[in-house]
Amino acid sequence: MEDFSAKTVVITGAASGLGRAAATAFGERNANLVIADMAAEGLTQLESELRVRGTQVLCSVVDLSTRAACQALIDAAVKRFGGVDTLCNVAAMLGVGRVENITEDSWNRLMAINLGAPFWLSQAALPSLVARNGSIVNVASSGGLRGQAYTVPYTASKAGLIHMTRSMAMEFMNKTVRINAIAPGAMKTAGMGNTVFPEDWERPLVERFMPLRPPVGPEVVADLMVYLASERASNIHGACLASDGGASAD
Repeated sequence: MEDFSAKTVVITGAASGLGRAAATAFGERNANLVIADMAAEGLTQLESELRVRGTQVLCSVVDLSTRAACQALIDAAVKRFGGVDTLCNVAAMLGVGRVENITEDSWNRLMAINLGAPFWLSQAALPSLVARNGSIVNVASSGGLRGQAYTVPYTASKAGLIHMTRSMAMEFMNKTVRINAIAPGAMKTAGMGNTVFPEDWERPLVERFMPLRPPVGPEVVADLMVYLASERASNIHGACLASDGGASAD
């Protein structure tokens, strides 16, 4: 098992799902954790569980839709732990609806969380990450690799996140920091069963991107995040690794 002793890992979207699984996985490997989410109850519960295990935790209930909020989170991490070694951009909004019904506010909100926050957090953390030979792990989606009906803003943001990862990796090619993304498919999370499609939706359009293999638990994908942040992945930079049961192979 990888050892992240004396390493500091920042994880957004940590209150539930993949973010929670990632926090648990890094905590089990002795990392100091900075966990952030808007969901105070879930985040507080996670913080308590981590502290029982002896993990050093900085908990932040925060809306990361602005540059200022992102900068403040990284500043707090550096002040508490002396720097950042890994940034895991997990927080995201799904958003399901027909193209003609997408509002300007909903589009802007989703892009601010799914694409803006990873950029601003990365910008704020990069000085520390470069100095400490750190890494960024962006959580995209298999939807960012292929078209999906009724999720245009979401898939657009995830495709943007993948390309942002690659472009940022190129810009930092001569530095020791590593910048990668993962593209998960369906996972067994609480949010998975809450997806509501528009009225009169066309099922065949959705079936085109439904995976043939069953969804996995978020801990399976969290293991991939740990791997990318570890020394074992020292030669992986600018990559987007799919963990979707083959969905993006179609």
